[in-house]
Order: sequence, then structure tokens, then C-alpha cells
Amino acid sequence: MKLAVLKETRSGETRVAATPETVKKYISLGASVAVQSGAGEAARFPDADYAAAGASISPSAADAVQNADAVLKVLAPSSEELRVFPRGAKLIATLNAHSDPDSVASYARLGIDAMAMELMPRITRAQSMDVLSSQSNLAGYKAVIDAAAYYGRALPMMMTAAGTIAAAKVFIMGAGVAGLQAIATARRLGAVVSATDVRFAAKEQVESLGATFVTVDEEAMKSAETEGGYAKEMSEDFQKRQADFVAEHIAKQDIVITTALIPGRPAPRLVSADMVNAMKPGSVVVDLAVEAGGNVELSRPGEAIETGGVTILGFKNVPGRLAADASSLYARNIYNFIAAFFDKETKSMKADPEDAIIKGVMLTRDGKIVHPAFEAAATQEPAPEPEAAPKEPIADAADETDGEEED
Repeated sequence: MKLAVLKETRSGETRVAATPETVKKYISLGASVAVQSGAGEAARFPDADYAAAGASISPSAADAVQNADAVLKVLAPSSEELRVFPRGAKLIATLNAHSDPDSVASYARLGIDAMAMELMPRITRAQSMDVLSSQSNLAGYKAVIDAAAYYGRALPMMMTAAGTIAAAKVFIMGAGVAGLQAIATARRLGAVVSATDVRFAAKEQVESLGATFVTVDEEAMKSAETEGGYAKEMSEDFQKRQADFVAEHIAKQDIVITTALIPGRPAPRLVSADMVNAMKPGSVVVDLAVEAGGNVELSRPGEAIETGGVTILGFKNVPGRLAADASSLYARNIYNFIAAFFDKETKSMKADPEDAIIKGVMLTRDGKIVHPAFEAAATQEPAPEPEAAPKEPIADAADETDGEEED
């Protein structure tokens, strides 16, 4: 089995889908690895390290993917990249298919077996393959570090001969993977931390990290978590009461970090402009959901702005701001996925279509769309019409979502 590791072409993407460490592991399995020259440069993995690990270095993407059985990437390939993919190759990457359903049809048309790692099911067997968790963990940590850099004051309480410095108050909105890591990091830095989430189970997790859990209605929260561990979208009444409660709480905070995402839909709006304007000058707000529409009304993707003395951070690709570690974790996720289905006798990946993991991530196979969230749109046909009649557009059901929330 030949694996091709390509250099990311999307603006601002610093990560790479394989590291010298995982290249060694692939070769130990019996696979061969071709790495496009410069693929790991932004993450500080030079070509020489890949070569020392046993990979061949290819001058271009076209050379790397020649006769490849699987192509490994961080983000979805561009249309230009897809043109050089061999038919029948597996594409393993974070494809964001819900945001770009047209790409799924492209994979099928080109005969690419596309596997979207962000759709990895939340089951025990797949925990080591969960790219959302590994990247969110780093994002939560980096959000606190970024906030501390812009805050301009100390986070822990300090008692000095000249007087005492009060500890900073940090509020985390969303207690998923990113939120819990943000809580732990802020606590390690000595801040007074509070957090909120619509899932009742999050209360115990938050408190176990030494933070205070705040909410307007615990009873409503008890029915808000799905079996998969996600959070359902709450009723309008709960959202209004929670918003009023949160607005009052935010006004007293020095740092606010928001982490809420809903797969396939825009991020929920948690912090309004009025809430930001009520904060003290010098306060900092970090919007980790800015690329999905933002949890904060005033945040701007890729920018750090100031309004009324409050700084709002909307950095894009936050895990990529820790490129080496983010790449290492992502690469291990991909390796664990491939290794779980690797047949050492045939030295190939046997992706059983009935396996729960494969069912969860497989978008296309053998030139067809097979993921239930997208195949409905592909099977719709226009109704027969007279020759001269104009054709009606085919409805697109590819962006349907279950409305669950994660971070």
C-alpha cells in the first residue's frame, strides 16, 4: 500500500497529515510513504526527517500521488489537487462535507473513496482516531494563552509588599473538549474560573477541574444531552433566560472564551454586542467558533479587534497556531485509523463498509455517495419533462443536520 502525504495549500494552514514518527509506523506496517517536498515545513518537520524515517520525497503533489492507494491531508484538497488523484484512491482528511456538500459529488464523480475524519463516531473504539477532540484540546489551551497575552494583567492572585493583585476572572462558555482544556489551563495559570454548558453532565466535569458551574436552570439541562455525548439545541425560553443570566455574569468577567459549535450549521450566537460593551475596559473575549459564523456578535475571522476597550480575538485555525503538536496529534489519529483496518498479509487497508467506524466517515465509495447524510441528494432525479420545457433545479438535501452541538 502506498500512502501519499501532501503539502497543505489552503491559506494559513500550517499542519501536516503525517510526521516522521507516523511515517516510521506506516513503514513498520508494510506500507510505503511518499511525502511531497515541504509538506511538513510549516510544522517544523523538514524533508530530511521524513527521508530518515523511510519516506520518499516527491517534488510535487502529482508525483506524490502517482499510484497511491491513499492520500493523507489535513484539509480537503482543492479542485486542482483532485485532478491528479488516481481513480480508486482513498482520501483521508478533514473534509468539512457539511459546509461544502458539492465536494462530495466531486469525490464520487472522480472515483475517489473519501473519508471525512471529522465524522468519526464518538465510540470507545474510535477515541484514538478522533481528530476533533485532539485538535479542540489544543485550541482550548491556546485560547487561554492568547487571552492572557492580550489581557495585559496577571492572571493569578499575587501578594506583594506593595499590595495584592486580584486574580483574573475567566468565564468559559461550552464545556466540551476545548472548554475543559481551557478551564484546566486557566486554573493552572491561577485564574478564578467559571463555566457554563447546556449539558448537565458537564457540571461534574467542570467542578472536578476546580471551576464553578453557572446556569439558570439545571433541570432543563438534564434532558439536553444525546446518547452520543453531544448537546441538543435548547428551547427558546431556556436560551432567553440563559442569555439574561449570562449577560449579567459576563459583565463581571475579565476574560470570556466561547467554544460552542453545531455540526453542519452556523455556530450559535452566545455573546451579543451589548454583552461585550458591558465588560470592563481591558477585558478580552476569545471566539473559538469564529470560522463557523462565531459565538460572539462582533468577532471577525482572522482578526483581533478592540471595541470600547474590550479586545475580541477571532483567530482562525487555532490548533494550527501550535503546528508541531497539532500535526503530531492529527497524524497519530490518522495512523490509528489506518492501522485499525490494515491487513498485514496483503499490506493493504481493508475498509469493511459494515464497520461502524467506516460507516461513520465514508462519504463516497466506488464512484457513489454512500454516507446517509449526503446520498439522498445524489439519488434525486429531475422529473421527465417535454423537450422544450425548462428544467427545474434538483433539491439539495445535503446540508441537513441533526442539530447536535459539540466543540
